[in-house]
Amino acid sequence: MKPDTRPFDITEMLQDDESIVEYLTLVMEDGDPALLAATLGDIARARGMTQIAKDAGIGREALYKALCPDASPRFDTVARVCKALGVKLVAQPVAG
Repeated sequence: MKPDTRPFDITEMLQDDESIVEYLTLVMEDGDPALLAATLGDIARARGMTQIAKDAGIGREALYKALCPDASPRFDTVARVCKALGVKLVAQPVAG
């Protein structure tokens, strides 16, 4: 008998500010811009893509396209999405 399972959806885990910040911080440590874009997309989906697009001043379809896993969004787009999500990117010295 095959077990009753469903695909993992990270958005189910992103229901509070603490989990969102932790997820975003871990991804930023990796330094992969495409992964950062996809992560912002995950967070936007968890918060409601339509509202995030509106708050960022970006069309919903354009936002989906900018935050897909293989995207390379402009910094302006990343900054606007972060502001709409209520998070900010912070620079820290690299541990030696």
